[in-house]
Amino acid sequence: MTYTITPLTEHTGAEVRGLDLTKPIDRGTRGALNRAFADHHVLVIRGQEFMPPEFIAAAEVFGILQPHDKKELHVPGYPQMYFVSNEQTVPGKRYISGETFHTDHSNHPAPPKATTLFPVSLPSSGGDTQYVNMHDAYDDLPEATKRRIDDLRAVHVYQSKYSPRELRPLTENSAKALPPPGVHPLVRTHPENGRKALYVNPVRIESILGMEDAEALDLVAELMAHATQKKYEYRHQWHYGDMVIWDNRSVLHKANPDYDMNERRYLYRLMLKGEVPV
Repeated sequence: MTYTITPLTEHTGAEVRGLDLTKPIDRGTRGALNRAFADHHVLVIRGQEFMPPEFIAAAEVFGILQPHDKKELHVPGYPQMYFVSNEQTVPGKRYISGETFHTDHSNHPAPPKATTLFPVSLPSSGGDTQYVNMHDAYDDLPEATKRRIDDLRAVHVYQSKYSPRELRPLTENSAKALPPPGVHPLVRTHPENGRKALYVNPVRIESILGMEDAEALDLVAELMAHATQKKYEYRHQWHYGDMVIWDNRSVLHKANPDYDMNERRYLYRLMLKGEVPV
């Protein structure tokens, strides 16, 4: 099978063309895809045609599925598969998943290494997903800031009392299934590419050990302002057939609600198991 892997920016994202992930993937191709994933942090695999079983099999090329916290919001018949939709609501308003920069499920002691989406229905324009490279963001920090944060650890909960946005409430059963809060370093080392990365998530960080809350909030805000500069960004414009998979250990991401809400936006979503951040 002839395929190409082409960088999308000089720092983040690569486009894969010529692969049909509904077909068996040999060991060499699987290895090349996983190396490209570790190196480029976001892969856009074009031209795919998936029903839920095929999407699950494609995701498993990159790892083992991890369940979602919102167990009630799954694709009918596939409890392991979540969905993202602009048809979700909370009292009084439409709920848009992921509209501030974050990393997925960092409240888990071992957060997911990857998340992947596949579009079923897209608006005619808008609804891009933005990614920022947290390796480059860390590398560019002043040495004094690196020394300050290298040994700090933050407590991540399902929703921080300081979160910039409201998360969809959990059902009683989903809330009971939550793990204990994750306590993670602000700087983590990627287990495959060996690079350090900032690991911050304003939606989940409740505190930083050894800091007053006000000081911790200021530090998180400072790091986020630095990390979300345009020079670290890859912005994905969705097309039908795009399987997009990103490395939660390397990038933050956000969704954009800049489209006509009368048009449906619906994507399948899967996550893959990760390791305890170090």
